[in-house]
Amino acid sequence: MGLQPHRGRHRAWRVRHHQQAVLMKLSIRNATKSFGKKWVFSDLSLEVSRGEIVGLFGRNGSGKSTLLRMIFGTLSRSNRGFRSATRSDALRLTMDEKMIAPKRVIPDQWVAYLPQHKFLPARMRIRNIVPLYFQDEETLDSIFYAPTVSQIENRTPAELSVGQRKYVEILLVAHLPHPFLLLDEPFSMIDPQYAELIEERLTELKKSKGILLTDHYYRHVLRIADRNFLLKDGSIHPVAGERALREGGYLPAPRDR
Repeated sequence: MGLQPHRGRHRAWRVRHHQQAVLMKLSIRNATKSFGKKWVFSDLSLEVSRGEIVGLFGRNGSGKSTLLRMIFGTLSRSNRGFRSATRSDALRLTMDEKMIAPKRVIPDQWVAYLPQHKFLPARMRIRNIVPLYFQDEETLDSIFYAPTVSQIENRTPAELSVGQRKYVEILLVAHLPHPFLLLDEPFSMIDPQYAELIEERLTELKKSKGILLTDHYYRHVLRIADRNFLLKDGSIHPVAGERALREGGYLPAPRDR
């Protein structure tokens, strides 16, 4: 996921990435994946620049989460960037046109990933969880003084609503030094108050990072994303808004009254 207990590296990496990542671009090329004889997608290409949010839509099973996991490196892939008779998992990843080896994405902190599933210790209080990942005073203050955190810091993740837990997770990931973030369904099953807080946080966060996110709560994504794409039938297509999502078959056509 990219979020690991503190090992004394975050501050140095934050400075390094801030200095060199002003105009960074993450390029995904020739992404190809199959499971057995079933092809999920083939030769997909996508770019995310620092300073923008890119939304990725697609029906269940279209390969959205698979693509995010391949980019992050937790799902097998090669960096050869082409499909062959003997290779069904390929993806070429570059940062400003320089190739990134799959094994270096996580240790070099290029990309952080927030999956759908829970990862915070269920029975530990939020106020004790945060220092596991960050120890510098500036970051701790930024998290603990964020809106509504004072109301939940003495509770455990098991005691939080889905929206509260996801908000805390996003606050943690947002403070990582990684220049790019992958978010898998950050708005799913979240109440309006926390959906709005997450929208505000991500809009602010894109000033310093590039964000690729996917979610079925499409209106939230359309409000904050700079560009949007639809993953359908193994191919990726640019979409400009709700109407394009309907024309692409992602949303049902409006009923005649």
